[in-house]
Amino acid sequence: MSEDLVIRHCSPTLAGIKTGSLFSCDCPDRKALTTALSGLNRKLVPKGIRVLPLRVFRGRALIYVYRPHALENDLADHCARKLLLQYGYLPEDLNGCVLHLIRRLRSAEEFPHEIGLFLSYPPQDVLGFIRNRACNYKCLGCWKVYGNEQEAKSIFEKYDLCSKIYFQQWKQGKSIEQLTVAG
Repeated sequence: MSEDLVIRHCSPTLAGIKTGSLFSCDCPDRKALTTALSGLNRKLVPKGIRVLPLRVFRGRALIYVYRPHALENDLADHCARKLLLQYGYLPEDLNGCVLHLIRRLRSAEEFPHEIGLFLSYPPQDVLGFIRNRACNYKCLGCWKVYGNEQEAKSIFEKYDLCSKIYFQQWKQGKSIEQLTVAG
C-alpha cells in the first residue's frame, strides 16, 4: 500500500478538516500490508492520526485513516450516540467503538452503515440513509444527504479542493508528514 493512496483518498483527514477517511486497496500480502501500515503510523501518530485495516478479504484491504480526538468529539453528539447504542456500541469507549466497527464489518450480513459516523458524515444523514434504505436523498456527494443540503455541498467543495491541493503538493515533492496538520 502506497502513501500515494493515502494522499488521494484521505487529504481532508490529513488536513484536519475531516475526522476519518476510508479506502480500499489491493492486499496480496498481509505481512507487507502490516509493514506498510506500521510505517505510516510511525509518521502519522505523532500528528494525531491513526491508520488501521478494518477488513482484509479476498485480496483487498479496507483502510481507515482517522483522528481519534476528532472521532471522540463526533461520537459524543447526542444523535450519533443514540444511533451507535442501537447497534451495540458503547460511545464512551472510543477504542471499543472502533473494535466493534471492525467486528461488524467482518461478521455482519449487511454492511454497517453507521460507519458514516466514523467518517464525519452528519448523524442526521447517516440516520436518513439507514431509514430510507439509501433512497429519497436530497443530493449526493461524498455521502447521501438527507439533512442540510447547502451545508453538505459546501463541505463537499471544501473536501474536493483540499484533495486537489494536497495531490498537487504531493506531486511537487512534499512528504506525507509535511502535508499532515498536527492535531
